[in-house]
Amino acid sequence: MRISVSAAPRLLNVRVTLPGHDQSTYRLRLEWGPTGAEAVPADYAVVVDVLSFTTTLSVAVEREIEVFPFRWKDSRAAEHAMRHGATLAVGRFEARSRGDARHVSLSPASLSEVEGVERLVLPSPNGSTIAFALADSGAQVVGACLRNASAVAQWLAPKVADGASVVVVPAGERWYDDTLRPAVEDLWGAGAVLAALDEEAEASASPEARMAIAAWQSAILPLDLLQCASGRELADAGFVADVEIAAQHDASDVVPVLVGESFRDSSTLAPRGPHLRRI
Repeated sequence: MRISVSAAPRLLNVRVTLPGHDQSTYRLRLEWGPTGAEAVPADYAVVVDVLSFTTTLSVAVEREIEVFPFRWKDSRAAEHAMRHGATLAVGRFEARSRGDARHVSLSPASLSEVEGVERLVLPSPNGSTIAFALADSGAQVVGACLRNASAVAQWLAPKVADGASVVVVPAGERWYDDTLRPAVEDLWGAGAVLAALDEEAEASASPEARMAIAAWQSAILPLDLLQCASGRELADAGFVADVEIAAQHDASDVVPVLVGESFRDSSTLAPRGPHLRRI
């Protein structure tokens, strides 16, 4: 394996250059987390963070809220929200500690009840960070979860049929030492998108992508999502409604597309070419 240090990296200080690692011989690809998002480029990058960035994103876009992903949760996020005239979402636990149920948070259940929010900055250490980092990569970034998996696949299918490539990026979680923890719910979400896309476009899928499809086909919803490690963590903390919303397979037809710095529903965007580049 050869590891080369990039002079101006987008995501990390180390770039994997092992031949074949980019899955470029397949049109449907999969790789984990921010490092994988950089190591496996494609025309379209689908970010999957089921619990909960992309699930919350789907709820927001359904409510016609423009969403700005952001990497940091500190004062920079507040400045970013002010710059865009947006509301800053806080973490679930922070919202609860403030004792104000109306406060906008990363919780999809709470967001489904807010009123009067038109723009939202949504920081998270996983899905939002990946989407934010991919903004300047040249790929068209899309947000997917179990709720809109088939809608995303249907939107991508004609582009793939025309020759475009897609990498699906399950975000995963973070251990206490900040290393990546592959999260099974994100593997299911990625597999749900890829299974529907493979059926629609009949494109070649990498072994990694086919692994995700197989995992999705073995999942039992909502039981498995409630019983997996991330689901139990949220349910035990009192956020079972968030897990139940995340388990609603194909409940939404929105396709959040990152345009500039914000996600908007694909139906509101002007038509564009079938692909950005062929990778």
